[in-house]
Amino acid sequence: MRIVSLLPSATEILFAVGAGNQVVGVTFECDFPPEAHSRRIVSDTTLPPDLTPAQIDDEVRGRLAAGQDLYHLDRGALGDLDPDLVVTQDLCAVCAVDVSEVDGALEHLGCRAEVLTLDPATLEEVLASIVEVGRFTGTAEAAARLVERLRSRLDELAGLVAGRPRPRLAVLEWTDPPYAPGHWVPDLVTLAGAQPVLGSPGGRSAPINWDDVAAAEPDLVVVAPCGYGLEQAHDLATELVSRAVLPPVPVWAADANAAFVRPGPRLVDGIEALAAVAHPGVLPQRPDLLAPVAPAGYHAFVGS
Repeated sequence: MRIVSLLPSATEILFAVGAGNQVVGVTFECDFPPEAHSRRIVSDTTLPPDLTPAQIDDEVRGRLAAGQDLYHLDRGALGDLDPDLVVTQDLCAVCAVDVSEVDGALEHLGCRAEVLTLDPATLEEVLASIVEVGRFTGTAEAAARLVERLRSRLDELAGLVAGRPRPRLAVLEWTDPPYAPGHWVPDLVTLAGAQPVLGSPGGRSAPINWDDVAAAEPDLVVVAPCGYGLEQAHDLATELVSRAVLPPVPVWAADANAAFVRPGPRLVDGIEALAAVAHPGVLPQRPDLLAPVAPAGYHAFVGS
């Protein structure tokens, strides 16, 4: 089977279930696992480089209002690769190529590839999507074993945080303007033994203002801007702290790409990382995923 993945999360799942050797095409964002770099890139962004979060938000809003695409699908590359399966999404126009564009391209090319659309909105649906990928790629047993291991880790964590005070945790999915998280992110917070005070499970990310963040009365804030790694997120979170727009509580920057916004197996890493800062001492901290930002003097919540 020849597979083209138009989602970074799908690429991660495909490799995790043992179908990575069948992947022949990926997007410019497919940076994990490292082997994905060797695959042909068939989708790229149409946004200019080096934009600030505010500029990105303006650009995205303007293009969506005008019915313009945020991604470019290389039909020539897609035709050359002649895939049997294309994995895409229909959940978020900001996240990846829309399935309608994929269908149009395949029809234009006369390609008979099957299209698998992954649109998980909750963590349970993310786990179900792993099983679905396994079913489509002949790796059902490996996918089932992977989900079983992920559930085992979640069960173990649930035992560790059971009965502990649940700190009020606010996740910001964007910084200018601030966005409350949606989809599976509130699930991550809950499973980490904390109380999500922004966003709704399974809902969509939504713009808010800084008064909304203050009104949520969080005990700690995690800045996890969609599409950003840890270093960039740390810079953005540091700026927010310097502007004093956040409540005077511990602030952490997150590698959103690695473990928070991409619906794949590494979300469980994100849950464990959140638990380590929400409940100090329960698990080792993950400095590769979460880094402290707030200056000394901000009071700390001790979840024990």
